[in-house]
Amino acid sequence: MTGTTAARGRIDKRQAILDVAFTVFARRGYDKACVQEIADEAGVAKPTVYNHLNDKQTLFRHAVLAAADTVAAETLAIVDRLREPGDDLPVALTTTARALLAECSGARARSLRALTYAQLAAFPDLADTVLERTSRHIAEALADRLARLALAGRLRTSDPAQAAEQLLALLTAPLEARSRLGTREVSDAEQADIADAAVRTFLSAYGSR
Repeated sequence: MTGTTAARGRIDKRQAILDVAFTVFARRGYDKACVQEIADEAGVAKPTVYNHLNDKQTLFRHAVLAAADTVAAETLAIVDRLREPGDDLPVALTTTARALLAECSGARARSLRALTYAQLAAFPDLADTVLERTSRHIAEALADRLARLALAGRLRTSDPAQAAEQLLALLTAPLEARSRLGTREVSDAEQADIADAAVRTFLSAYGSR
């Protein structure tokens, strides 16, 4: 086995451990989850987990951040669709908004929020790091897409960052309310209602005349 192959295998194994760890932490909560259970579900020995991640605290932190990066990557791919919105901007925005809500309502994103908030006392800096890697990064990407649309004369805004912030608020605030802060699932139909209303409101303020 070459050094490159060995390094790649170590990275893959570490990622697999982190994926399983996040699932176990989401299912049991931080306090009740145990490293042995994580090792068993990952198909590795307990010492292997410690070889990759030094202790339970480190394992939790890295598992949460890996999940945040996954959610962010999937969400950024959705926002990136607005690079080529086509001729019908309302349809493109609505499709994007519905996809964003579906991502935010997914099991990984819901578990990420729940775990992060539940462990604020033990990991006080983690919430800000997660927000930086997800919400803030996504808002910046959306602002860039909206700026391009404004330059093309398809939106009216001199402050794309504010427009992005307001569009995301129109999506996430109703979602949080209907999900009761993430304690119940929001149906596809409800998500569609939220997305459609958000885009209508957004375009009434920022749509080109």
